[in-house]
Amino acid sequence: MKKWGLGIALTALVSINVNAGVLDLFKMLLQTTEAVRSGETIKSEVPALSFTVTSSAMTGGSISPNATQIVSQGSAISFTVAPESGYEISGVSGTCGGTLSGSTYTTRAITADCTVEAAFAALEPVLERFAFSAEDNPALETDLEFDASGSQFSARIASIADVTSLVPSFTFQGAEVSVGGVAQTSGEDAQDFTQVVSYTVSSVSGISKTYEIDLVRFTGLPIVYLSTNAPVTSKEDYVSGTFSLDGWRSYESVGEVEMKIRGRGNSTWALHPKKPYQLKLESKRSLFGMPSDKKWLFLAEYSDKTLIRNHLAFELGRLSSLRWTPSGHFAEVVFNGVHDGVYHVTEKVEDGANRVDIGDTGFLLEIDQPDRIDPDDVFFRTDNYLVNIKEPSVEDGGEQFDQVSRHINEFERVLFSDDFSNSESGYVSYVDVDSFVDWFLINEIAKNVDAQWYSSIFLHWVPGDKIKMGPIWDFDLGFGNVDYADATYPEGWWVRWNTWISRMLEDPQFAARVKERFAYFDAQRPSIKNNMEQWAEYLRFAQAENDSIWQTLGEYVWPNPVVYDTYEEEVTHLSDWLDTRMDWMADAVEEL
Repeated sequence: MKKWGLGIALTALVSINVNAGVLDLFKMLLQTTEAVRSGETIKSEVPALSFTVTSSAMTGGSISPNATQIVSQGSAISFTVAPESGYEISGVSGTCGGTLSGSTYTTRAITADCTVEAAFAALEPVLERFAFSAEDNPALETDLEFDASGSQFSARIASIADVTSLVPSFTFQGAEVSVGGVAQTSGEDAQDFTQVVSYTVSSVSGISKTYEIDLVRFTGLPIVYLSTNAPVTSKEDYVSGTFSLDGWRSYESVGEVEMKIRGRGNSTWALHPKKPYQLKLESKRSLFGMPSDKKWLFLAEYSDKTLIRNHLAFELGRLSSLRWTPSGHFAEVVFNGVHDGVYHVTEKVEDGANRVDIGDTGFLLEIDQPDRIDPDDVFFRTDNYLVNIKEPSVEDGGEQFDQVSRHINEFERVLFSDDFSNSESGYVSYVDVDSFVDWFLINEIAKNVDAQWYSSIFLHWVPGDKIKMGPIWDFDLGFGNVDYADATYPEGWWVRWNTWISRMLEDPQFAARVKERFAYFDAQRPSIKNNMEQWAEYLRFAQAENDSIWQTLGEYVWPNPVVYDTYEEEVTHLSDWLDTRMDWMADAVEEL
């Protein structure tokens, strides 16, 4: 084997990578020199090399290890990349090269000095989850998870629970969650969820996003609490008790006040287990935003499984020229601690500055039937109708009695006279024509079974003024919800055969006005249909709770002409019936 001289050895050393280090170079020089002196054979071996890897992290997180590392040639090294709260890893760069898997970054095989740099980005603010745990909220029976839809989280508590101090649990992406500028901690900070609560998620970069937290308590309706010292078993005798209203989100609440309550209605009181009531507060008070008064009616709407027929009629009344139409609002009723279902709380048809304003000299009248007259009612007759004097209280045969009975009979005599359509001396000199036209059309659109001649046909007259029809009333059996008359069907005239209306339609001027006003009502059809959908949606939980008590869906209830298994089908039937009715009338009025 060939031996190298010292010069050759030194020459070989020059080719050694300078990165071997000064100490290693000196050691090799000594070894080579010793080998030449001893005559040993030198093997041409190059020692293993090493390189430096320098790591760093930008704002928003860290990388570990974060000191310069010495790595052998061909080896790889791994780093742990950790974002701070409110940040996420946006990438790892540098000259080393490598791959990021989760929070671990592994370099390629190292062949030279290189760098690794972790970068972070502020998280977009996101509310990921919102819930209530029964453990944190004794008012709740079970855990409650919210459903997310865009920037809204919604859930429903299926009981009448106290929601004024609930502690939510939530997860989020961002730096902070706040309500009204106050930081919130999941599982610790309570809020009042009576109203929709806005939770704001903020990022470290100052970007924020607000989420609406909508918690529906029970059915979402206001709740009326009635308490009496005895059962209500009569339409004549009041029972004393207390009233209070939890207005929930839409209405002003009313603390406990004294009241009296009795039954009301005719077939609705006699035939059905869910009873309607008349309530009399100790003093005038506004309820549900309606003008102040003492007396309020609680309609059970038992026969009307949609619950909205009276509400629909009231909507038509508000669109009309009628002087006054009752308002109504839906509420849950808890009677002596027992949930009694959803009621339609309405104004009463009665004299009053905020109701039928007949002043000090006027009369509120109702066309009625002998078997519906109460013992203390005072009434008179015309050739066609029995007319009950609802207000004021008058003496039978007294001066006021004679005044009103004489005037109404005189009007009817003129109406059926040969010269009835005379514009100066005919029936128009006695009546407010537009009120008769709109009263007729609303009842005809609804094909209100009672309005042809039977009952709830109201009119009012103030001496010195003209007779006005209205207000409208009692439509739970309207819009086809009857099985004992042709009023079931959406086609065909019904109220047109009321004797007064029928005679007026012989006047071309009255008929022309009917055509004009029907076109107006028909033009409102899209908005009316839209309102019906909104009412049904508003009642979606209430109707289900109501049916769980009274179990009317899928069952015959007098006098339903059709029976459907679901609330949605009942509402669809009503909507379709109304469309068919309006379409038929659009053609029929042109033939008047």
